Amino acid sequence: MRPSSVSPTPKERSGCADVPHHRNSCLGVRGSVCTYPRTSTRPCKGAHPCTTPPARLRARPVPAWRPPPMTQTTTARPTDRASGAVVPVLAFAGIVVAVMQTLLVPVVKDLPRLLDTSPSDATWVLTSTLLSGAVATPIMGRLGDLYGKRRMLVTSLAVMVAGALVSASTSDLLLMIAGRTLQGFAMGAIPLGIGLMRDLLPHERLGSAMALMSSSIGVGGGLALPAAALVAQHADWHTLYLGAAGLGALAIALTLLVVPESPVRAKGAFDLPGALGLSAGLVLFLLPVSKGGDWGWTTGTTLGLFGAAAAVLLLWGLMELRVPAPLVDLRTTARREVLLTNLASIMVGVSFFVVSLVLPQLLQLPAETGHGLGQSMVVAGLCVAPLGLTMMFTAPVYARLSARYGPKATLVLGLLIIAAGYGGGLGLMDAAWQTVVTSVVLGTGIGLAYSSLPALITGAVPASETGAANGLNTLMRSIGTSVSSAVVGMVLADTADTVGGTEIPTLHGFRVSFLIATAAVAVGLLLALFLPGGRPSSRLRLRASSEEEAHPERAETALRGLPGRGRDTAGAPVPADGG
Repeated sequence: MRPSSVSPTPKERSGCADVPHHRNSCLGVRGSVCTYPRTSTRPCKGAHPCTTPPARLRARPVPAWRPPPMTQTTTARPTDRASGAVVPVLAFAGIVVAVMQTLLVPVVKDLPRLLDTSPSDATWVLTSTLLSGAVATPIMGRLGDLYGKRRMLVTSLAVMVAGALVSASTSDLLLMIAGRTLQGFAMGAIPLGIGLMRDLLPHERLGSAMALMSSSIGVGGGLALPAAALVAQHADWHTLYLGAAGLGALAIALTLLVVPESPVRAKGAFDLPGALGLSAGLVLFLLPVSKGGDWGWTTGTTLGLFGAAAAVLLLWGLMELRVPAPLVDLRTTARREVLLTNLASIMVGVSFFVVSLVLPQLLQLPAETGHGLGQSMVVAGLCVAPLGLTMMFTAPVYARLSARYGPKATLVLGLLIIAAGYGGGLGLMDAAWQTVVTSVVLGTGIGLAYSSLPALITGAVPASETGAANGLNTLMRSIGTSVSSAVVGMVLADTADTVGGTEIPTLHGFRVSFLIATAAVAVGLLLALFLPGGRPSSRLRLRASSEEEAHPERAETALRGLPGRGRDTAGAPVPADGG
């Protein structure tokens, strides 16, 4: 190893700009030593000045490389530990969560008889899962940032398995609601999986991986619907829960075997008051959203709960702004790219759930109604299944489009395709094959839109906040689906015809529902157009890591010395060729 007083050769002067593995790892300070670990396929030469060292450093010998000191938080990517099976295993966990959400769709209308209760009380089986999932998503995301994302992912799936076993063993309403409440905790697996992908995967694989994980909620729903219908027709309905528990146990085992723990940790302690405040606000808001149709939208109970939700969430926001380590960093959430992405997510959630509500009912209505297609529960599920399959197959397409044009462009494209799908679907309600066409078109658009959302969020927040930020984004999508369910349910009820004491949804109600989805997409498109441009890959590299936040002077020094990227310590431009 020669001292830095020796003039570097032209090849050495080019420094990190010529060596790919040095480009992202060298501190870039003139006269410094490359800190890249000696495990690369192109081993470090020892003394490797990025550019000609300044005069005050020329008399100093260059020390040998030493591993960086251990810190409380780190953002190093353990790509050597992350095998190629990490992405399919995490995506499988997301699909399992979606299966749990779709599990009861084939037997919803039979729940009052199966549980020996009134239709109004039976809806609590669905409402409880919605509420617990909304509460758990941001909380589990923050816990993952603090204590380990894989640990919280396994915990979420374990709680889901326990809830499925409870529901599989009872027909009592209260126990069933308790089991379904536990199952809702699994919704935190989606943002935790996205956070793990950011922490574990190299940048070139991150786009398609996050796209697949984000779309898994639709993939699982589309695949589970015909399977659940088949089981419900030929077996006891409790078998559905046993199947969900088995899938959850398999997802836990695969996660423990294949997925390494993330090294990224956020600083601070868990914000328990913030978690309680957000939980109370969400319950007060989502409860009247889901039950307003039964209670009446203008009753004192519904309006009072909405008012209480607004007051609690306002006080919660003021409290979070004063907490050093909040559950949700509202200042980060208020950034334009994060705020607009979350608002657009609500609109995408609305559009996704409309087709999931309308097409199965249209397919299963008797042909005698004049507009029903008279298909069985299984056939209806198979006709809607392409919605989820198309979402899955759009993940690699999204990765290529996003790498070239950025996630904003793919989000806009996805929303345009969704609008075209709903517009065309207004005239494609006369045959089963037409619903398949609608499902494919909408699946393509929703897949592109869903895939773009985590990339926009992840590129706008520090690595130590990925879990909480994606948890909040997933919550926004859940709010969209909840609002969609309430609005479409109200529309179909108001436009229904009563035949023999039974309310039959009309073709007019289905078309109005499609128009509502189109309007939501138009709002989402307007929000997406105001998103800042740029590509997520560059943001992922330049967004300050937790270690740089702890040592801002180190980040500033690194940026100053990067060839072609800034200025040296004297303020002079650093050329890319080191000259």
